[in-house]
Amino acid sequence: MRHVVRSLSILALTLALSQPLLAGTLESVKARGSLKCGVNGEAPGLSLKDPAGHWRGMDVDFCRAVAAAALGSKDKVEFVPLTVAAAPVALAKGEVDLLARNFSWNLERDVSAGISFVGILLFDGQGFLVRRDTGILSALELDDKRVCALEGSTSADHVRRYFDRHRMDLDLRLFPDMGAAAKAYLAGECQVLTSDHLQLHGLRAGMEKGQDHRVLPEIISKEPLSPAVREGDGRWFDLVRWTLFILIDAEELGIDSRNVQRAMSDAQASDTRLLLDVEGQVAKNLGIDRDWVARVIGQVGNYGEIYARNLGDQSPLKVKRGFNALWNDGGLLYAPPPR
Repeated sequence: MRHVVRSLSILALTLALSQPLLAGTLESVKARGSLKCGVNGEAPGLSLKDPAGHWRGMDVDFCRAVAAAALGSKDKVEFVPLTVAAAPVALAKGEVDLLARNFSWNLERDVSAGISFVGILLFDGQGFLVRRDTGILSALELDDKRVCALEGSTSADHVRRYFDRHRMDLDLRLFPDMGAAAKAYLAGECQVLTSDHLQLHGLRAGMEKGQDHRVLPEIISKEPLSPAVREGDGRWFDLVRWTLFILIDAEELGIDSRNVQRAMSDAQASDTRLLLDVEGQVAKNLGIDRDWVARVIGQVGNYGEIYARNLGDQSPLKVKRGFNALWNDGGLLYAPPPR
């Protein structure tokens, strides 16, 4: 047994020494004075520059929330557009500190990409976009249609399985990015555009005659969209994960950007005091400044505020919360309690 333990110890040491020696992500972010966040960059409602050159979107605001927690200001963030293929590589190599890129959490990516998913920011699923004048009302009417999809994404595999399961013929056209796929769809090269449901709503909202297109009702896959961090940095993982959980729990407790300062001074309930880290113990453990929770909510808002302005009623997309409503309001959104 002694020889086995010694052999295992030597193996663990060898593996540790073979890994690249990277400074802790939080320390690197602090030294740089900014957070590098990998985003899609072409997804309305999730991550896209507006006509004035300002970044907007659900993923963008999550990056800002992490910057507010780690650096004190939501503006201390640099957005790095990445393709779906380049995203995990850039994160694993340390070219970005955080990935918030409508990136689906699945087994293969979780165990083989050198990255760690922190929690579900959006519950989504793959759908289809068609022109209204086709008269198509259901995905079951897509037999033998030309379908545009993103190369290297899970979309191509899902649509193949869906068509095969329903014994429909598929003419699949793959493109290197969604911009190219959408352009081909609008040019008539394809009769159908497939991608995540939320992304299709965003693309339709950005089209010149978006009302001429229909998002079909079927959802053919589970696409839990999760931010991700580089594997092996526990403290950074905890900071990013609990930034997400705080946004969700704050909405559940009724704490938002308008009342967070008052809540900090008047908090009596234990859950509220713990969520707001009134005593500063969580901040100390994470290695960040006190009042980090108040900064996050005050500067960016809670989950409901972020959703409303980017995807919901206050946005051009008008996408109902659906699965992304809180668990006690008929949705799936759920975060561990602050206790």
